[in-house]
Amino acid sequence: MRSFLITLFAIILILAAIAGMAIPTAALYRYYFVPNSSVVPAFAEGTLNLVVEGEHVTMASPPKIIDEEILLPIETVRKYFDPYIWWDEELKVVTITTGNRVIRMRTDNLDALVNNEPIKLNIPAQIDNGVVYIPIDFLSEYYNIEINRVKSNNVIIIDYRNSIREIAEPISSEACVRKGKSIRYPVLKKFNLNTEKQEDNLLRVFETYDGWYKVRTSDGIIGYIESKHVVIKKLLVNELPVRKSYEPEWKPEKGKLNLVWEMTYGKRPEVTKIEGLDVLSPTFFEVINENGDVLNRCDKVYIDRAHALGYQVWALLQNEFKNPDNTEKLLNSTEARDNLIKQLLAYAALYELDGINIDFENVYMRNKDALTQFVREATPLFKEQGLVVSIDVGVPDGSENYSLCYDREAFAEVVDYIMVMTYDQHWATSPVAGSVAQLTWVEKNIKRMLDLVPREKLLLGLPFYVRVWKEGIDENGIFRVTSPGVVAMQRAYELIQENDAQIEWDSVSGQYYAQYKKDEAVYKIWLEDETSINLKSSLVHKYKLAGTASWSKTFETAEVWNVLYRNLKLHENYQEWVVANSDTQNN
Repeated sequence: MRSFLITLFAIILILAAIAGMAIPTAALYRYYFVPNSSVVPAFAEGTLNLVVEGEHVTMASPPKIIDEEILLPIETVRKYFDPYIWWDEELKVVTITTGNRVIRMRTDNLDALVNNEPIKLNIPAQIDNGVVYIPIDFLSEYYNIEINRVKSNNVIIIDYRNSIREIAEPISSEACVRKGKSIRYPVLKKFNLNTEKQEDNLLRVFETYDGWYKVRTSDGIIGYIESKHVVIKKLLVNELPVRKSYEPEWKPEKGKLNLVWEMTYGKRPEVTKIEGLDVLSPTFFEVINENGDVLNRCDKVYIDRAHALGYQVWALLQNEFKNPDNTEKLLNSTEARDNLIKQLLAYAALYELDGINIDFENVYMRNKDALTQFVREATPLFKEQGLVVSIDVGVPDGSENYSLCYDREAFAEVVDYIMVMTYDQHWATSPVAGSVAQLTWVEKNIKRMLDLVPREKLLLGLPFYVRVWKEGIDENGIFRVTSPGVVAMQRAYELIQENDAQIEWDSVSGQYYAQYKKDEAVYKIWLEDETSINLKSSLVHKYKLAGTASWSKTFETAEVWNVLYRNLKLHENYQEWVVANSDTQNN
């Protein structure tokens, strides 16, 4: 670099001579080769400064210190420590959620709640000129951060405990921290190499450049120092960065997880032993209003029978599917969310449930963050009670209310399992007739889901139902495609037989297909049966997923359970499935 500058300096002098310019050689030399010795303050006088790792934080609202307690604006906390921190403007309540804690703080109130247990604060959250301030010392353990205050510079330094720290110290009297990566920048700090307090000279290195380091001094100044003037002393590791574990809290003893949802809206379903089935998810809970009140359909006889047969029972919780406005009010109310969670905790304990399956559908996309907040608040409390937590989501990139409203990556951070509803590819009001779950469509959506969700947490949704399609001319002479409804697997075969339809294999959908004419209309059926379920469930091994979740019990034929038992419990990998199915015509 120095030789380059010398060459450049010589070229400038030659050009200046040719042009007849009188440039003071000494001035040019000083500009390019003599270090700038002027010293400028690193921080504005009289201001309280915040440094996070290697960044001097400058946001619209500065930090505050009251009675020796540090408070940070909520937006600063959100940006640097907790993207999920939640502010309820109406109740003036701050909610913080971690993997195992839900913390609530009311402004101007020293009483906080941690997992619904009261705790005293030294200083409350508060509002100043419309800005919500959070007592950060209280949260340091939850956020896993280390806070230091340097009074001499009026600086608050915050570091992440699990960061690896590269420590250096100056070895030359010329060493100084500058405002930029050049000796032409002014000095922010010089060093006394003869000081008895050598720790004052220590530097934390954040970035390495050509001949320079980006560093932070012990008193919080961030700048740049020439690498030739320092030596790297050591690496400090307070806590090693922990690789996120995606292992759920509960897994079946053998093979992949096999779950089936069961509709319990009316008469109690019969609970029988099905080989290879691990979990029953009955539709026990339904939100009935904006306040989060729950309609409870729990059945102790059903649960006890299921437990006696070795099943886990994960009660399904559904929102008001037909009322997204009420769902919006529920999700955006801290009191309503809390009310809903407390009811579920009470019922789960009373009925000895093993898990909760959250099934919120038809949610406005604008409530995406609020739905995430509900899941983040509920999950630590459910898990504290020993419940397995799962959530159902639509396939990615679908409609706003059934797909784009889900933050799948955020869910994956906290819940045990995510069920992707890989069915209703052609829904009830679809403008064209088609398969409920075409094999290629299912596989495509598995790949998209795996960009968002760890495979160890992903359960593949399987349809046990069949949609019947009708195509014809209506009374107004317009061609219409309608779906009279869904039927069970066996009923679909009966319809085909009753109407003397021929079944043919559709290699694109991975299903048998039939159509027939009746009353001047054409009826089309893409069958779900043991063959289609065999192909779809093989994808669990192909993509190393956690298992399957099927909708819904009693729609299937007995042979489907044999297929799932073989694929989920006997075959250990995809190659085994391929070998076992190599002689079938539809492989």
